[in-house]
Amino acid sequence: METLKPSTSIADQVYDVVAEEICTGQIAACEHLVQEHLAARLGVSRQPVQQALLRLRLDGLVERTGKRGLRVAPLDMDRIRNHYAIRGVLDGLAAREAARRIRADADAKRDLKTRGLEILRRGEAAVVAEDVAEQVRQDAALHQLFYAASGNPLLAKTAEPHWRVLRRAMNETLRQGDLPQEIWRQHAEILDAILAGDSEAAEDLMTAHSLDAADSLRAAYATKTVKTS
Repeated sequence: METLKPSTSIADQVYDVVAEEICTGQIAACEHLVQEHLAARLGVSRQPVQQALLRLRLDGLVERTGKRGLRVAPLDMDRIRNHYAIRGVLDGLAAREAARRIRADADAKRDLKTRGLEILRRGEAAVVAEDVAEQVRQDAALHQLFYAASGNPLLAKTAEPHWRVLRRAMNETLRQGDLPQEIWRQHAEILDAILAGDSEAAEDLMTAHSLDAADSLRAAYATKTVKTS
């Protein structure tokens, strides 16, 4: 039997582009999405656009409006907090297991410290530059580093669908909120706890970090609603 060769399909590429534009605010909440317009803009046929939009609906980024129309789904604060709560448990487990492994592996500790401090440096530089997209990239990179350091390959995979939704929430928080420095202070505390091998503190700090992010988004979104109403 012939083995299928992995490749990135056109539908996957369309999904990645549209998801990125939704997450970064280039396509605003409640904006209508027309298959023909997207296909023409991206230089593809309607079929991969239709497939990509179906995936975006399943991810909760797009929803039906009327009989046949589609639009970018508005942010649902309750749903987003639920995603953060689940990700907090997964990330807390990652931080706990990373700290436990660090205690017994000096090489892993050195590697985590080097890479973690570099991500913190880049994230803080992005805050100074007011580069929201880069802040989100470095935030995700740090969490991915903790997943890898945990030694559990299932954690990143399990957290992935929550990250797809929360990347949009993170962008919104950083565009509307006033706490980017606090976010990176918390990141530094979590890294310090892991490097110290303190499993309990690392897990507690990470879980609290996720719930704080959800609360910051709710506050930022409420402020935005008041300002624009």
